[in-house]
Amino acid sequence: MLSNRIDELFSDQLAGWELAGINYRNLSMVRTKRLSFGGFEVLVQFNPARITSSSAKVDDSSVKQRPCFLCADNRPKEQKGIPFGDDLIILVNPFPIFRRHLTIPSCSHSDQKISDSFGKMLLLAQAMPSFTVFYNGPQSGASAPDHLHFQAGNIGFMPVEMDFTGGKHARLVSSVPGLEIWKWEDYLRGIITLRGNDGEKLAGVFGKLFESLSHRQPERPEPMMNILSGYSSDEWTIHIFPRKQHRPRQFFSSGDDRLLISPAAVDLGGVLITPREEDYEKITGEDVIDIFSQVCFNDNEIEALVSEII
Repeated sequence: MLSNRIDELFSDQLAGWELAGINYRNLSMVRTKRLSFGGFEVLVQFNPARITSSSAKVDDSSVKQRPCFLCADNRPKEQKGIPFGDDLIILVNPFPIFRRHLTIPSCSHSDQKISDSFGKMLLLAQAMPSFTVFYNGPQSGASAPDHLHFQAGNIGFMPVEMDFTGGKHARLVSSVPGLEIWKWEDYLRGIITLRGNDGEKLAGVFGKLFESLSHRQPERPEPMMNILSGYSSDEWTIHIFPRKQHRPRQFFSSGDDRLLISPAAVDLGGVLITPREEDYEKITGEDVIDIFSQVCFNDNEIEALVSEII
């Protein structure tokens, strides 16, 4: 079974790959605080090992000047993997956020685009039900926008997963056999959630959503978004976070106003990663509200999107 092979991969890599072993052991020293927002929480994690990802230069010039760290020829010699499907490989992420953190790149060097890869994400989630599979768009937190890849982390880590089950902020707006469409309200981040057991219907609605977002952002390589996907009880749950901006103004500020936070799927899932201790100490609930308002769609914009795809 794939789950057993992943267990063996972690055991092998953490024992035989010094960098990975150290960073996973250091997770026990990661600090976390909770910020409450009237019925839900956002966690803030101080994780210095994530500094490279959070501060990565992802403009075209910078990307072209560096070797792609997801291509086989450029990966650390210690890094081993498990082939998945025709063109993916499952790797241990050596700079973890989760207790179990995977990177799953394509075996070929192709751009980070979800339009032709949504089905692959569904297959991954179905094959790894103890993981949440996630996608960061090329201008939405991906530190390798030039190489198609997913990531995965152990389920239950991000508050959005439990908050959806709780049902307080997500409202069912459409239901047909095999497919439900939900929209979130009063959650600081605009989210559209798809749930169901019919992969073709899920992909069809996602295609409509992708097209609607593309019309709003025609100048981008693909519309900005982050996606979380899980599979349990024989159905998928897919949380889609449409984006308006890659990084908030605080990322580029100087002095006391600076916060080195570059939101990606995990951050929008409710775990804000701060690689600098000073940011962890000073970030407030007001900062979180401001950051989410800059990078995410608001409730009215989500309402308009849902109206278009139903």
